[in-house]
Amino acid sequence: MNFSQLNAIFLVVAALIFAAALWRSRRRYVVVIAVAISILVLVVLTVIFDNVMIASGLFDYGGHTLNGLRLGLAPIEDFAYPVGGALLLTGLWTMFARRETQ
Repeated sequence: MNFSQLNAIFLVVAALIFAAALWRSRRRYVVVIAVAISILVLVVLTVIFDNVMIASGLFDYGGHTLNGLRLGLAPIEDFAYPVGGALLLTGLWTMFARRETQ
């Protein structure tokens, strides 16, 4: 299994949980805007810090497990984690948060 396949599984599960939570939410617009801003910030930070860490030699990836697309030195597969994390955590928070009584 390569990183793209693993990321696809992770992103599908995260997106399904987020969609289910969004369906139950009364404030869909606010949740979507908040998640979009969070994803944007996380992706920008991932671009910056992954490139710094890879350039400084802290870690490297095995080339046979990557699809070859990169943003700077960071493989495109690295960006599934912040996107999936934002979707998954927001979905779980929205599902399990106590509903407002008003």
